[in-house]
Amino acid sequence: MGLTIALDAMGGDFGPSVVVPAAYKALSEEPRLRLILVGDQDSIAAELERQRLADDERITIHHASQKVEMDDLPSQALRNKKDSSMRVAVDLVKDGTADACVSAGNTGALMATARFVLKTLPGIDRPAICSALPAKNGPTHLLDLGANVDVTAEQLFQFAVMGSVLVSAVNELPRPRVGLLNIGEEEIKGNDRVKEAARMLAASDIHYVGFVEGDDIYKGGTDVVVCDGFVGNVAL
Repeated sequence: MGLTIALDAMGGDFGPSVVVPAAYKALSEEPRLRLILVGDQDSIAAELERQRLADDERITIHHASQKVEMDDLPSQALRNKKDSSMRVAVDLVKDGTADACVSAGNTGALMATARFVLKTLPGIDRPAICSALPAKNGPTHLLDLGANVDVTAEQLFQFAVMGSVLVSAVNELPRPRVGLLNIGEEEIKGNDRVKEAARMLAASDIHYVGFVEGDDIYKGGTDVVVCDGFVGNVAL
């Protein structure tokens, strides 16, 4: 079964000059992959010609007349750039043309656009940014990395659910170990929000291993580490 990804070709600092070669590398490594390059038709076509990819049947171009700049406010991107490459790529996921969307563009705008267009799953208030960090016994997935600076205990719990499900599916781990990033491992440490999230995790079916400190991220004792976006971005 193939996978179709809508790729924001105008995203990032260099647009098609970086995105198109990256697309070629992805296609060369995954024969079932199909890509829809979203953005300015002429710019994308010219770069495909330069990379000698114009005849690749697994690549199509979907024109979008606008681009979200890296310094655009998320609210401005939502209101004023409905035909941006980012927005159109997300729309292609919503209408079923693509299975997923990838963008290296404005992170805040991407999160806001995805939340507005695709919504969140029931029981999930906010999306979170997650990344796999190298650790002793395989990667540790850390979230949130900056999408949500201020969160509640309930939202930290939701991040743990999302991280656990992600790692279970991607790494084929039946019960990923989940830790909560804190200033110490002792139960008495941390603010009220973190302590409440810990109580919720301990009472759930998640494989919660307790509080972890920053250096524990790399020791291999957890598969998922949860924190708010401010702490996660600093840790990253």
